[in-house]
Amino acid sequence: MGIIWHKSLDSTNAEVRRHLRELDNMSVVATKLQTAGRGQGDHTWTSEAGKNLTFTLIRRFGKGEFDVRNLSRINDYVTSVLIAYLESHGVRAWVKPPNDIWVADRKICGILIENILDGSYITDSIIGIGLDLNQTQWPPELPNPVSLKELTGKDYSPEKELEALLQMFASTPLSGLE
Repeated sequence: MGIIWHKSLDSTNAEVRRHLRELDNMSVVATKLQTAGRGQGDHTWTSEAGKNLTFTLIRRFGKGEFDVRNLSRINDYVTSVLIAYLESHGVRAWVKPPNDIWVADRKICGILIENILDGSYITDSIIGIGLDLNQTQWPPELPNPVSLKELTGKDYSPEKELEALLQMFASTPLSGLE
């Protein structure tokens, strides 16, 4: 599992798609500034440079390994790891379906999962995550964001937090594949 850090990218998911065949299972593309981050549908993701985690994790599956009928397990896997990560910092979070992590009535994390199929099997999951770590000033068009810093009063190193989060991903089995 390697992390490729960039100073700036349009979108970490787009960068993974551009280099998909060059990346190994559990590789990560992260950036300090994402200029065209995306969410579900036509939603965008904005983040102050260097303050938050904006990254994409690639999860590869063997040929015929993961049936598309089990698609929801990927989302369950990602959200369970993110909730456990936040709980490790003393923050109780919940999933607002289909792809957001909230603390009380405020959004702390967005997820965009794009799957590549071969017939009725998933070959790759491109898992984009935007997690608010240190940002405290928000654009007015965002009605309810919150960061880990606002909740705990602590500053976080994006690099160290990404390493910790990736260890949680690596040590958490994806249900249905073990």
